[in-house]
Amino acid sequence: MSGVWVFKNNGVMQLVENTSDVHCDNGRRSSNSKRKALVYLPTGQVVSSYSCLEQILRGLGWERYYGGDHDLFQFHKRSSIDLISLPKDYSKFNSIYMYDIVVKNPNVFHVRDI
Repeated sequence: MSGVWVFKNNGVMQLVENTSDVHCDNGRRSSNSKRKALVYLPTGQVVSSYSCLEQILRGLGWERYYGGDHDLFQFHKRSSIDLISLPKDYSKFNSIYMYDIVVKNPNVFHVRDI
């Protein structure tokens, strides 16, 4: 059930339900959500797992970082102070983490709707 709370003139609130087509996105409901994918631009490859991502990041000079939180999958680059922190569970890998990778690797990755 989703909708909007509306205040009526008499001061009473009422939930007006959204009857449009609703899709589920990472446990949240939204009417116009699209899934996102991280794309490695040189090959056009969609990153579909952490092993795939790790292989690409290693080729770009990133190394696994083991000194942080054990619930995170982390990478650092010796030539910068940047740290990429990702949830260990790949199913929780969402667009926020994807955009972090894009910002820290300009012109190498892109986030696309799928």
